[in-house]
Amino acid sequence: MRIAIYGAGSLGTILGAFISKAGINIELINHNKAHVEALQTMGAQITGTVKFTQKVTAYTPNEMSGLYDIIFLMTKQQHNKDVVQLLKKYLISDGVLVTFQNGLPEMLIAEFLGNEHVLGCTVAWGATLQAPGICELTSAPDSLSFSLGAISGNRSKHFNKVKELLELMGKVEVEENFIGTRWSKLLINAAFSGMSAVLGCTFGEAARPKESRKIIQALIKECIDVCKMGDIHIEPVQGKDIVKLLDYNNTIKRAFSFFIIPIAIRKHAKLKASMLQDLEKGKLTEVDAINGIVSQYGRKVGCPTPMNDRVVDVIHKIEQGELKPCFENLIYFN
Repeated sequence: MRIAIYGAGSLGTILGAFISKAGINIELINHNKAHVEALQTMGAQITGTVKFTQKVTAYTPNEMSGLYDIIFLMTKQQHNKDVVQLLKKYLISDGVLVTFQNGLPEMLIAEFLGNEHVLGCTVAWGATLQAPGICELTSAPDSLSFSLGAISGNRSKHFNKVKELLELMGKVEVEENFIGTRWSKLLINAAFSGMSAVLGCTFGEAARPKESRKIIQALIKECIDVCKMGDIHIEPVQGKDIVKLLDYNNTIKRAFSFFIIPIAIRKHAKLKASMLQDLEKGKLTEVDAINGIVSQYGRKVGCPTPMNDRVVDVIHKIEQGELKPCFENLIYFN
């Protein structure tokens, strides 16, 4: 069985290192030649909350050959159409593409591959690429978990193998209501990744001050309200019912929600959004596939999303060089 991680940046390198550490050959594929060369010569150097160095197999996309049974997709979504069409040529006839991307990418991918060839996975941990070949795990070791689901009613024969591979790193929850699981991750990304990118800080730093925490709370509330109006049941995250904890319809519940936000994110307080990492490198972000998707669904179901709309606007201005990620951007949310 041939397995690859396509777009092996910080998350993919760490996952690949854990799988390789268990003695399973998995190919890490990335456009970043310096990163690939470092992986080939020095191995994957994992720092942060877990520390180890692991020999891995790494290539650039133009070095790919042959067919794969399983491909983990970890690229940004901006070029999904071209990427998925490319990877289709490298999948065996009954192979599966497992997307770890943010937002709600499964339906678009299934248009090219068919439902039976697509699995979706969300991760409840974060990482940062510190230098070529060096990745920092920024989440606590006991929070390394995955949620895995199929958009087809019939799971492919590779489903259990994918689960086994992920379990080499952390706990895997098999989700029957995968769209609800996707919205759980989307809610977290829209609120914490969105503000991390806007403010230029970690999740914990965004959640601590009262002014920025109010915006995070409003972003969470908009996601919950969109799902309510769209008849989507948001699934728990790592056993915690985030709707029960963070939704509110009166002053007392609102105060409790506000109080608990820094506590709820404490295991991921050091996490820096991948959108912020992109901005720091002068790259475009996935904000349209994160906060933009919340706004899009809000319009579809008739639920206003002014705070998510504002995050999209501010991050696009940062991309265009009109603003910088900093706490002064809070003025745009008043």
